[in-house]
Amino acid sequence: MSSDKILMSRRTFTAAGLASLGVTAACGNGIGNANDVMIDARVDATLNQMYSTYPGTRDLAQKAAGILVIPLMTEGGFILGAGYGRGALRINGATVDYYASVKGNAGLQIGAQQYAQVLFFMTDAALARFRRSTGWTAGADLEYVVKDEGNALTADTNTLTAPIIAAVFGQAGLRIGATLEGTKYTRIIP
Repeated sequence: MSSDKILMSRRTFTAAGLASLGVTAACGNGIGNANDVMIDARVDATLNQMYSTYPGTRDLAQKAAGILVIPLMTEGGFILGAGYGRGALRINGATVDYYASVKGNAGLQIGAQQYAQVLFFMTDAALARFRRSTGWTAGADLEYVVKDEGNALTADTNTLTAPIIAAVFGQAGLRIGATLEGTKYTRIIP
C-alpha cells in the first residue's frame, strides 16, 4: 500500500472518529463522562424541572418508595431504533444506585428525540423486585402519569394505585411517541 493511501485512510479514520465523538458529545447524556457527580446534578435538574412543570408529581415523589430518574434518554431510528440514557435511583432523596437505560425497537419509524423519564416505585415490593433484578424491563403494565401531552398531569385513581408510575416529559426532536415499553434498566458503576 502506498503512503498516500495509508495517509488518506488515517485521515478518513480520524475524521470519522471525530465526527462520532461530536455526535456522542451532542447527545449530552453522559456517554464517556458519566461520573456520579454529573449524573446526580442532572437528576437534580430534572426533578426540579418536573416539579415546577407538573407540581402534582411532588406528591407522588413523597409517597414513592423510590424514584429512578433518567435525565436524558436519547432515541433515534430508521426502521430499526435504539435509545440510551443514564440516571440514578433515589430512596428518601438520596442516590443509592446508578442505572443505564437501553431501548431497541423495530417498525415504521424515522427520526430522533430526547426526553426525560422518571419511574416512581409506589410499593416496597415493586422497588425490591427492581433492585433484585439483573436487568429489569419496563412492560405495557406501566402506568403513565405524565406523557407531555398538552402539559397536563393526567393521573386518575387507577393510575395512582399502580405499583410503578412513569413520567415522560421534556420531549424534543422529530420522532413521535416516547414510551418506555421494552426499555431495559441495568445497574452500572459510573
